[in-house]
Amino acid sequence: MKAAVVTFPGSNCDRDLAVAFVRAGFDVVRVWHKDTALPTGTDIVGLPGGFSHGDYLRCGAIAARAPIMQAIVGFAQGGGLVLGICNGFQVLVESGLLPGALMRNSGLKFLCKPVDLVVATQDCPFLGGYTTGQTVTFPIAHHDGNYTADAETLDRLEAEDRVALRYSQTPNGSDRDIAGILSQNRRVLGMMPHPERAVDPTLGGSDGALLFRGILDDMVPA
Repeated sequence: MKAAVVTFPGSNCDRDLAVAFVRAGFDVVRVWHKDTALPTGTDIVGLPGGFSHGDYLRCGAIAARAPIMQAIVGFAQGGGLVLGICNGFQVLVESGLLPGALMRNSGLKFLCKPVDLVVATQDCPFLGGYTTGQTVTFPIAHHDGNYTADAETLDRLEAEDRVALRYSQTPNGSDRDIAGILSQNRRVLGMMPHPERAVDPTLGGSDGALLFRGILDDMVPA
């Protein structure tokens, strides 16, 4: 299976994301933001964390208008899998693939620490390696991770079982403790915590490895 990992100017987790996919068993192709098409045979696109274009205007706003994003939006709308982590989540929101907004953390400070998360649903191609209600630990590293949406949008996400992950206790003020959400077709996942930084026990934990293996297992059932 082939994972396409996109790099924008200012991305700093693209290599980590590529390594996490490789460790899970994917072939990885690196994609530059100025490319206009995804590699032939792409099965999943990964949008990494970082500070694309220096977080000017709004986090992810410029990256969302990169040439490659037109191809990614079409890929997602056609049923392709897309995983956006941290800045990648911000890009997904700015591109319109996911609803809501990522605002400045409620404490107005950059947060960089491990946090406990609750898996809110297994009903998607990303989280089949976990059980609903399971607590996992991933690092966060963001200044603008406060997920915000109007009440109607939040209620719709809840009713459609599209909240993927919740903070056990929100560190950033996110509405309803939301740490990650799914698109309406459940094929796009945006999340602020970093599973790709939690794939090796020697680096502090391996809870994130199950996410990447779960994606592959969903694509290639035993």
